[in-house]
Amino acid sequence: MSAPFIEIAGRRIGADQPPYVICELSGNHNGSLDRCLEMVDAAADTGCDAIKIQTYTADTITLDVDRPEFKIHGGLWDGRSLYELYQEAQTPFEWHAAIFERAKKRGVTIFSSPFDETAVDLLDDLGAPAFKIASFEAVDLPLIKYAAAKGKPLIISTGMANLEEMKTARDTALAAGAAGVLLLHCVSSYPATFGDANVRTIPDMAARFDCPIGLSDHTPGAAAAVAAVALGAACVEKHFTLARADGGPDAAFSLEPAEFKALVDDTRNAWAALGVAHYDVLGAERANLQFRRSLYVTADVKAGQTLSRANIRSVRPGAGLPPGDLDKVLGPPPATCPAASRSTGRWLARPHGANPNRLTLITTRL
Repeated sequence: MSAPFIEIAGRRIGADQPPYVICELSGNHNGSLDRCLEMVDAAADTGCDAIKIQTYTADTITLDVDRPEFKIHGGLWDGRSLYELYQEAQTPFEWHAAIFERAKKRGVTIFSSPFDETAVDLLDDLGAPAFKIASFEAVDLPLIKYAAAKGKPLIISTGMANLEEMKTARDTALAAGAAGVLLLHCVSSYPATFGDANVRTIPDMAARFDCPIGLSDHTPGAAAAVAAVALGAACVEKHFTLARADGGPDAAFSLEPAEFKALVDDTRNAWAALGVAHYDVLGAERANLQFRRSLYVTADVKAGQTLSRANIRSVRPGAGLPPGDLDKVLGPPPATCPAASRSTGRWLARPHGANPNRLTLITTRL
């Protein structure tokens, strides 16, 4: 039985496929379209499967009011208002066509996270092959319904969501017409710690939900992503920047180009290394069978002399009897053994088709 999967732009995404790696540009363009296009080029060079942006304005995602609940308390953005943060981080709607065109030119899939219905319509008009619902919007069922009604796959991050909320988001998307759902385990903390990553949640989610499961990762580096793939994650999403030193809303928990390329390579190699349960000689090992240990005469032996550990040893290569036969070899030679002296470097074998208890000292030196 094949694993659950979805398809985005013809790419099958499931646990039985190489991990689908999403490069999240977010707000690290720092207000410059030129920098954003440079990020698209750099992201494409990492070998990622898809580039993702975020489609909102400060006015479509929050309100410009001076109240305590509209301010951030603690963490990377401590003291800032939501409106101020989103003004800085937003990717203007008028940039989207140029960004999508650059990704198309580079041959890499691009889609976005819409945060309201106008964003969904813009992305649909641009031909986005999927929509990503952010963790904070996973409880916005009207938005999920509206996006799902476009008939495209939905990727839904599940940061802060409990099991019932995850199930409701998935079921809502499918009922509204989404062409499949991919759930991403996520810790909505920026940056997230390894102790909070809990990537063992991924196989548990896979057992509970009949859909592919991935990871939206905000921890440092690539360790959590590799661990997630080893546990069955079908997708990894990670934030990206040209250089953390340049700053930006998400720079502190974003990977630079060389780091992101390493993540792409490491997650794909981790998936390839999973392989299957296997308990026999691999084709790549077969040539080395000849160098396994076997029994060799290590000192000159006169006719009739007792074979002992003083003149028989288990050594490489493997042309002789297996070492497991040592106890059968030790002691006086059987009457059927040729009465001839043998010199060092000969190997012990049973003649083909002969009595299995008969030993012959082969005279060919290797």
